[in-house]
Amino acid sequence: MEELIAKRYATALSSASKDITSVAAVLNVLTEAISANEVKSVLTSPIVSSEKKTEMILAALGKKTDGVLTNFIKILGENKRLDLIPAIAKVLNAELQKASNKYEGIVKSAKALDDKELGKLEQTLAKYTGSEISLKQEKSDLDGLRVSVDDLGIEVNFSKQRVKEQLIDFIKKSL
Repeated sequence: MEELIAKRYATALSSASKDITSVAAVLNVLTEAISANEVKSVLTSPIVSSEKKTEMILAALGKKTDGVLTNFIKILGENKRLDLIPAIAKVLNAELQKASNKYEGIVKSAKALDDKELGKLEQTLAKYTGSEISLKQEKSDLDGLRVSVDDLGIEVNFSKQRVKEQLIDFIKKSL
């Protein structure tokens, strides 16, 4: 439900703003600020008025903020939807990635891959999808490798345990 509402606000914002890239960048910074527990508790608190919440967000933006973005934040505040800023930023980022045909993905593995291996993975995915993909690495306790590009709906998982199980199943079936 939250995502549907965020899409409507993101569509309205992208149609009203001339420079959606800079607006998305500002919303990304606000998303990081909102993720702090203190700020999140203030935004979800019924004790703090909507006007105070809006003033807090606008004060964080500063006075040199685009007028469209300022009005957008005021509308979110009036409708008690300031907590949707992270979801709206996510939708805008997805739209920008789709427009530029550049996507970001995550590689999770126990062992860190070197730049050459990561580059080969990026090239293979680019060939498969027709898009430019940049991958970031994350350490995990996974005994294998997992590559995911959420905005394209791609998830590839290579697990030693899974390969072992499939090999055993294949041997059992062939007997």
